[in-house]
Amino acid sequence: MKGFKDFLLRGNLIELAVAFIMAAAFGAVVTSFTQLIMDIIGKLGAQPDFSAVAIAGVNVGKFITAVVAFLIMSAVVYFGIVKPYDMFKKLGSKESAPDEAGAPTSEELLVEIRDLLKAQAR
Repeated sequence: MKGFKDFLLRGNLIELAVAFIMAAAFGAVVTSFTQLIMDIIGKLGAQPDFSAVAIAGVNVGKFITAVVAFLIMSAVVYFGIVKPYDMFKKLGSKESAPDEAGAPTSEELLVEIRDLLKAQAR
């Protein structure tokens, strides 16, 4: 039982569970936002759902609805998660940049090692 308890209380498992729960909650928000946008598009175009659209007798409406919903969801995820994450990541790297500015690069270290080995050989 101790091994099972250690497995359940391992940090990665808890973080994964929290991420899954948050993703499900965020998925509901994105889905409702997508429905809101689709309703607005429907009000503007006088057709709330594209499912009945047929081109040359082929019903392509469900595909059009799925593509529009995908584009809306992608935009929400990009502008709601990806862009803010990149912004916070850049802010974090700017704070640590001054510390890294004084550190020599790997090329500089290799040149220094080469010079020390040459001096030692003489």
